[in-house]
Amino acid sequence: MHTIYHLIYRLKITLFAIFFPVAAVAFFAGCSAVGPDYKQVEVKMSKGGWHSELAPGLAKGALSSSDMAMWWSSFNDPVLSELIDRAIKNNLSLKEALARVREARAQRGVSQAATLPTIDGSGSISRSGSSENSGAKSVSTQYFTGFDAGWELDIFGGVRRSIEASEATLQINIEDLNDVMVSLLAETALNYIDVRTYQKRLAIADTNLKSQQETYSLVESQYQAGIGSELDVKQALYTLESVRSKIPAMRTALEEAMNRIAVLLGQRPGALHAKLQDQSEIPVSSEDLTVGFPADTLRNRPDIRMAEQEVALRTAEVGVATAELYPKFTLLGTIALDSLSGGDFLTASSRSWSISPGFSWRLFDAGAIRKSIEVKSALQEQALIQYQSSVLTALEEVENALVAYAQELELRKTLASGVDAARDAVKLAQDQYFSGLVDFSDVLEAQRSLFSFEDELAKSNGTVASDMVRLYKVLGGGWREQVPPSEENLKHNKG
Repeated sequence: MHTIYHLIYRLKITLFAIFFPVAAVAFFAGCSAVGPDYKQVEVKMSKGGWHSELAPGLAKGALSSSDMAMWWSSFNDPVLSELIDRAIKNNLSLKEALARVREARAQRGVSQAATLPTIDGSGSISRSGSSENSGAKSVSTQYFTGFDAGWELDIFGGVRRSIEASEATLQINIEDLNDVMVSLLAETALNYIDVRTYQKRLAIADTNLKSQQETYSLVESQYQAGIGSELDVKQALYTLESVRSKIPAMRTALEEAMNRIAVLLGQRPGALHAKLQDQSEIPVSSEDLTVGFPADTLRNRPDIRMAEQEVALRTAEVGVATAELYPKFTLLGTIALDSLSGGDFLTASSRSWSISPGFSWRLFDAGAIRKSIEVKSALQEQALIQYQSSVLTALEEVENALVAYAQELELRKTLASGVDAARDAVKLAQDQYFSGLVDFSDVLEAQRSLFSFEDELAKSNGTVASDMVRLYKVLGGGWREQVPPSEENLKHNKG
């Protein structure tokens, strides 16, 4: 066994003696890899803030990393916070994204391994004998063991460019993980707000339904007593049924929102109904959101950084393709023990070796390599355009979200005023009807208007909360501190 170790040691010494001079030449000749070097994409941004005016609840200033990372805590809703935590731990899309990151990390290791020599070991024992009729009957045994080593010298940087491509792929998958996180947290919160909004709307509908049932019973009693008219009865009935007809659709939407949250948390539909069935208020953000500046958004959004890494990947692939224009240099070495006798098999006299430097160069391929370079260059150009498009889309999403939030606040203010007026109108119409001053249709119209305004106000309250969540999402909130502990080393703090 000691001789085997000695053999391996001699192989290393021999390979080093041959490889080192060539490696030195390769280092000085190939310190600059062929193909373009990636340079960070620069986007010209105005120094000012957003075009849209900031509504109440929004503030100017730089984005706060801590506030953005835990944005849902601003709603002060324990149930929402619990759902968010469970989604981070159990969501299947997030687990899939983590698996893609692990795959990319392993693939990067495969690419890095190509820079080092490979060593293969083999061994055999063969026994043979000749026949008596051949005139030279004999029996012999041959013992063999050896090691083969090979190394492709990365003189022109093709391997280094492939490592750059693998690194960019890893970063793409990390940013994809962060992007999945941003979307997951926002979708969980949006569906939770939908649950609370539909519960509020159903409560309003149930209250209104009871009111309409009382009105219908009263009008029918008056008609039976010969006081009212049949028209009043029919009008009260179709108003009652109109309210009742809106309830099934809201119940369906409520069930869908609950089921969606369960799936986001990696559970079967229906698993969260018991937890969410008790009505609670629509969550309201208690803190001002600092919206930052456009440049902050570009640094904070994972999808923008992912698009930038796509440019880096395509740039590296141009270098990989360009390296195919140049010759490939290899060094092959073998050292072995070969003997017909087991007694002297492990002695120095059984040792054999060979060194085989070589190269290969594709001299003619009808322009295939150059066309491949053109293909990779075109893909690089496309990635750059896609990055620029992603930047514009991100800015558009923020501007639209700012406008939507501001306008919904105005709508909610108007609806709140309308609810107050509708309540007064119902009371006045009822008083005047019983005084004989107005028809019963005026009472029904006032009641329908009140229900409509109350329902729209509930929807608007939900939309205001949802618009705030969407603002956090388009600003890239929710990912920095949320990578699961087992993957802490995957956090990407670029920018």
